[in-house]
Amino acid sequence: MEKKIRVGVAGYGVIGQRLADGVALQGDMELVGVADVMPTLSVRALKEKGMPYRLFAASVEGKAALEGAGIPISGMLEDLVQQVDIMLDATSAGIGAKNKLLYEKYGKHAIFQGGEKNDVANVFFHGYANFEKGLGVDFLKLTSCNTTGLIRAVDCIDRAVGVEKVAITIIRRVADPGDYHRGLTNALQIDKAPSHQALDLMTIMPHVEATGILIHTPVTHGHIITVVLTPKQDISVKDALEIFEKHPRIRVVSIGEGFLGNASLFRYARDLGNPRGDMYEIAVWSDSVVKSGRDLMFAINIPQESVVIPENIDAIRSSMKMQLTRETGTAETNKYLRIGTWKKTV
Repeated sequence: MEKKIRVGVAGYGVIGQRLADGVALQGDMELVGVADVMPTLSVRALKEKGMPYRLFAASVEGKAALEGAGIPISGMLEDLVQQVDIMLDATSAGIGAKNKLLYEKYGKHAIFQGGEKNDVANVFFHGYANFEKGLGVDFLKLTSCNTTGLIRAVDCIDRAVGVEKVAITIIRRVADPGDYHRGLTNALQIDKAPSHQALDLMTIMPHVEATGILIHTPVTHGHIITVVLTPKQDISVKDALEIFEKHPRIRVVSIGEGFLGNASLFRYARDLGNPRGDMYEIAVWSDSVVKSGRDLMFAINIPQESVVIPENIDAIRSSMKMQLTRETGTAETNKYLRIGTWKKTV
């Protein structure tokens, strides 16, 4: 039996706790432990669940705070790093860059999240769009939640018929559920164009011309992105839907089924019994796929708390050369996370 890849998670917050759960499901990986700096609600919940994952303190001050809250720890972040093959860094923006010095000290691979600056890593990574570019690379950086879902949809069409350009409008949730730092709002706020998601897409898919606008909205359960896409080969709405249907990480839904918006998808995930109401797939509304000349327009839902988890697992597989192609790497991730299995039951 091949040795499992040993994985650690730095930062046990919105993304970190989901990364830990995702790694724990992988049959060819071992979750060594997680690290955090304070007894946050996520960490307190970890204790109440019986400490299914070993917890390491990310700082001396954090160690005192965690112990003061009666939360058992297994050592310091530096101890965790020494015990793993690769780290998933899900800390706050800027902290990952500091942690990189520790990873370099012990010669460990690491995956960083979308909030870090691009220069923290050797490759800006997406599991479906450029899996092979990450092979054996020490440091990879993931795209943001919106960019991750957007690239899934654009790459899906691009591999089928080619894509010349895209124009996007992102209707962005203002904060995660349970957050208060953005305040209580009753307004929409527009960002200066072009949005970073369009620029990031071009970084990973340089052959596609992209631009976009982002609008903050006073909601918490998911983003919605409208996409106007110019394919290189003229295709029908039916063709586009068939292409989307074949992608394991894309759900095709409709208003007629009751999927009226982002909240409907969040509720559906909870009704499925998914932990925390998470959904790994993006959704494409079939009702939204229309044509204007050769251009296709469609709308997708981005479950911001969980959508990047599969691509993080892909990144481990690529960086550690567990699989050598996008097809085999993403298929293994999908298998252990049970992504796409629902397509066989509908």
